[in-house]
Parts: sequence; C-alpha cells; structure tokens
Amino acid sequence: MINFRYHVVSLTAVFLALAIGLVVGTAALNGPVADSLKENVNALRKDNQQMRQTVNNLERELEMEEDFAAEIAQVVLPGRLAGKRVLVLSLPTGRDHTEGVVKMLQLAGADVTGRVDLQDKFINPDNNNNLLELAVTAARPTSAPTSGLPGNGHGVETSSALLASVLLDRSPGAAPVSEADRRAVLAAYSNAGYLTTEDRVTGAAEAVVVVSGQPYVDKDSAKKDESVVKVAEQFDRTGAIVVGGTGSAGGNLVAIVRGDPVLTQTISTIDNANTIQGQLVTTLALVQQLNEKKAGQYGVGDNAASLLPRLPQ
Repeated sequence: MINFRYHVVSLTAVFLALAIGLVVGTAALNGPVADSLKENVNALRKDNQQMRQTVNNLERELEMEEDFAAEIAQVVLPGRLAGKRVLVLSLPTGRDHTEGVVKMLQLAGADVTGRVDLQDKFINPDNNNNLLELAVTAARPTSAPTSGLPGNGHGVETSSALLASVLLDRSPGAAPVSEADRRAVLAAYSNAGYLTTEDRVTGAAEAVVVVSGQPYVDKDSAKKDESVVKVAEQFDRTGAIVVGGTGSAGGNLVAIVRGDPVLTQTISTIDNANTIQGQLVTTLALVQQLNEKKAGQYGVGDNAASLLPRLPQ
C-alpha cells in the first residue's frame, strides 16, 4: 500500500532530478550561449559605430556643400541685380531664413528697398473684418483708392492689394505713390500689429521676394494657407515675384503655386530656401524673372523643374 512517506520520497526525487538537470544543462549551455551573446553585442557595437560614422560623414558633406554654395555665390552673383529694386516680404513661417535671402540679394547688388515682416495676426482668419476696415481707413487717394481694392470681403486679399500698391511700382499711367502716403499706410498696419519693417522702406520696388515656410497645421490651417496664397497673388498682380520656401508638399505656398497652372506662369518658386543653396537659387530665379520675364520652379522637391535656372551668359 502506497503511504504518505512514499509520496514525499517520490516528490523529493522529482525535484532533485529537476535541480540536477538545470545545473547540468546550464553548465553545458553556458559556454555556447555566452559566446553567442557576446558575438551579437560586439556586432551591434560595430554597426552602431559605423552608423555614427556615416551620420558624421553626411553632416560634414552637408557643411561642405553649404560652404561650396556660399563660395560659388561670391563668383556668380555680384552685379546680377545691380540697379534692381527689390522688396523682401517675410511670412511668419519663413522668418528663420529671411536674413539669408536678404544677404544673397545684397550680394547680387540688389537695392533692397525694405524688408516687411507680416505677422501671424495678418494671417489669422479671426481678423478678417478688422483688415477690411483697416484697408479702407489706411488707403489714401494718391496711393490706393478704395475703389481699386478687391471687393470680395477677404481681408487679407484686400490689405495685400493695398500694401502691394504702395510697396511696388504701379502700372504705367497710374499716379506714383508719395513717400508720405507710403509711410502712412505702413504705419497704420504696423501700429495695429499686422506687420513690422526692418529699417525704413526707401521706396517702391520693381520685384518682390516672398519668404515662406512649411504649411500651417492648426485648426485654421486651411484658411491660413489660403490667405498666404492671397498675399502672393496680389503682389504678383503688381510686380515680378519669387517665392523662397521650405518644402513643396502639405499645402504650403510653394506646393499650391506649383499645383496651379496659372500661377506657375508668373510666380517662381524655390523649395529649399532654408539652405544656402536655396537662397542662392532664389536670387538667380529673381534674375531670370527680371531679365527674361520668365518664371520657373526650382529646388530638390519632386515637382521642381530643375535645381536652378539656366541663365544666359
């Protein structure tokens, strides 16, 4: 008869056998497993070192490419825009690389008549009615009669038309804008917090470079992106225009212009103006606009025609 002692002895024997098996198995596998793990760790360490070196090399190559672009700009740009009056209009999304664009224009000999930075308040759809009212009160008979402004109820479009009329050359036959009127209009928008100016605007320009960036992503992004396009369209109606942007997808200004068969005929775009290379190309695109009356789409995006315009010797 099987008694309690028998069960105890049997269970003890089973657990003893398991313990002995674990000890023996661990001893048998410890060497190969440890060696395998060590080899894997060493391999991963080498891969990590190689990746780190690759990243360092790519960063160095990028720095060298930017250095090359900066040096080649010293060769190809001087005198290209001599005597040309250029306005720089900076959108909120393009603020970080506006200064680089200005420096390239100056290197080319452009007379930068001023830099105007539109503020987020100008693009905000909540200020539509205020912009409409301001356009009416800021306009003066000799600068931009209210009858000549868009009448569709779009505040950004109306105000952009007014600003373009005082910042760019007017059409042949139109009365020139007096310095007093130009200052008055800019002061009205500046005092209301819609724009700021770097130094004083010295006069009317014959061309404008609009510096933009990535598309908006907030709840009002669609309306804001639409407003940015309205700005470009109104300045395009008045003078030669180049858009120096960042990227060409997601609904930003560059993407919208390139997707419009009408706007691409008159507005040049550069999709990497946040780099020295793109700032150089932005300037060359303006040279092409002013000398050849030709627009082009340049940069590194899939929808760019080429890296840079081909200019005549």
